Amino acid sequence: MTYRKYRTSARRRILRIRRLVLGAGLLVAIAAVAAADLGFQGYQPLASSPATAASPIQTASSTRVLHSENQSALGEALPSAVWPADGQAAVQVGDSQVQAGPNQHAAPIASVAKMMTAYLVLRDHPLGPGQGGPTITLTEADVADTERRRAQQESVVSIAAGEQLTERQALQALLLPSANNIALVLARWDAGSVDGFVAKMNAAAQSLGMTDTHYTDPSGYDDATVSSAADQLLIVDRAMRLPAFASIVATPSVTLPVAGTVHNTNDLLGHDGFVGVKTGSTDAAGGCFAFRAIRWIDGKRTTITGVVLGQPGHDHRASGLAAAAAMVDHIASPVRAPAMPALQH
Repeated sequence: MTYRKYRTSARRRILRIRRLVLGAGLLVAIAAVAAADLGFQGYQPLASSPATAASPIQTASSTRVLHSENQSALGEALPSAVWPADGQAAVQVGDSQVQAGPNQHAAPIASVAKMMTAYLVLRDHPLGPGQGGPTITLTEADVADTERRRAQQESVVSIAAGEQLTERQALQALLLPSANNIALVLARWDAGSVDGFVAKMNAAAQSLGMTDTHYTDPSGYDDATVSSAADQLLIVDRAMRLPAFASIVATPSVTLPVAGTVHNTNDLLGHDGFVGVKTGSTDAAGGCFAFRAIRWIDGKRTTITGVVLGQPGHDHRASGLAAAAAMVDHIASPVRAPAMPALQH
């Protein structure tokens, strides 16, 4: 696809997302009016366990809220109208505690799993500003694996035997066009085998207190790779602390040696304050999106980080993006029924 055609396609997708957000906004307004009559029900508590008791996730029964730069906006639980009507979501506003919406459970996460893959690669092989890192040489076996995945309509980038990718280029292929074939390349490069890398993924998840998470592959294509929105928010936070990761997911497009110009699947990037992070979509997972946006709340520049999983719709990716955009809009400009007219949202 040419860059001009891609840009046209991206603009159309953004318009479709905005239409979906408008529809979600009307539902939010209706929910807010209902909440004014019934009282906000808040959000469902996460199942308690020794592993989650010390985690920074706020549940409905929790009264502890960490100090925040936007305390007036964050000193109480988010209203139930913030959460998507389907699937599950979690969000952190500023440096407040993570708030988890209803229906938290282990579910397929599709390519959102690639955040853990990238995090572990960068943890084991750090990249400084502007560094490409070590070179990875692609093999005939990598090409055969790519063609097999292409045949079953997985997301891949074109490669050639003998092609050399720097670590940064491989991560760009992993995180922008969401290349499943490069997820396997990076796994073998880092751990010597895919199984060894998956074991590292699960060990990292356990160390982070991700109790609803189990990885079976480094790409997320396997439906048995499961997690919850609240769990995935923990890895978003860790990964975005790495400047190389944050820089890559904020990049609209790059040029690779064989694949040529590839584009970020995050069509919200650069719009409405969105600076990342990672999309994911399969029939089993629905629309998934780990996101970060920067908005002004109560006159202060505020980071909104969240995850939505299991969003329904014909275009799964657009549905995930739309759900996240609606959450960010509602948090940044909350409808406070009945004081604010519903149609203003």
